[in-house]
Amino acid sequence: MLELLHEWLIAPFDYGFMRRAFVAGLALSLAAPPLGVFLMMRGMSLIGDAMAHAILPGVALGFLLAGFSLPAMSLGGILSGLLVATLAGSVSQMTGHREDSAMASFFLISLAAGVMLVSLGGSSVDLTHVLFGSILAVNTQALVLITAISSVIVLTLAWLFRALVVECLDPLFLRGQGMRSGLVHGVFLGLLVLNLTAGFQTLGTLMAVGLMMLPATTARFWSKRLEGLIGVAVVWAMLASSGGLLLSYHLSIPSGPAIILLAGSGYVLSALLGRHHSLLAKYRRRAAPLETGEAA
Repeated sequence: MLELLHEWLIAPFDYGFMRRAFVAGLALSLAAPPLGVFLMMRGMSLIGDAMAHAILPGVALGFLLAGFSLPAMSLGGILSGLLVATLAGSVSQMTGHREDSAMASFFLISLAAGVMLVSLGGSSVDLTHVLFGSILAVNTQALVLITAISSVIVLTLAWLFRALVVECLDPLFLRGQGMRSGLVHGVFLGLLVLNLTAGFQTLGTLMAVGLMMLPATTARFWSKRLEGLIGVAVVWAMLASSGGLLLSYHLSIPSGPAIILLAGSGYVLSALLGRHHSLLAKYRRRAAPLETGEAA
């Protein structure tokens, strides 16, 4: 039994590429889920997906200019994401349209532009790598960049935690305390862009948002407190990233989809069996009055 557990859980990490992928997954699992929880609290869950595609033109431009140069692609992704966020916010303020509709419009433009740029400068293999990533191909340089970005995100979230919570619940109170809610919102979007830029190297621009939102939406079925939501989301993201790697290794399946599908399976099971808001929880609430009446 112990030998079987060692073969399945420990032996795969004898390889350097598995260890690097494992550490990268843990780093992203610490930084991404808290951002997803705040997006969910703000009613901006789909904004994460839009921002994930907003970085694509910058990544593609970095690829065209420098090939698979991690610094160039990352810098391009950060600048592109910030530009799209700024444009969407500006259009929303000038026209009065909702920010999410403006973001959706720029997201479609960004996606088309990014795919076009990669297609013009590379092959279908290059396009697949940019769109879907490859966590097993993470090298030391990429690992250092991912862990550095994740550390910056975690530290900044800890610094702005109270302001972010207040902005979600009562932006007017935040202004009364002398803080501009627009500034807090801008910093939060910047952290979102940073996280997605780190994530595209492992899960690609199409699935990087999965490790952010799926654990966050899963957590809402198990906790009603913000601290609980973040804790459950981080733990589940870690389990999904490490478990997906192991499934990828043993079953010879793509690592990125394995991680996201495992995270998604947790969401489905939680929607059925979770403590709060799940089908099981609703069934218990309906059954409780009936049992009370029968007992009386």
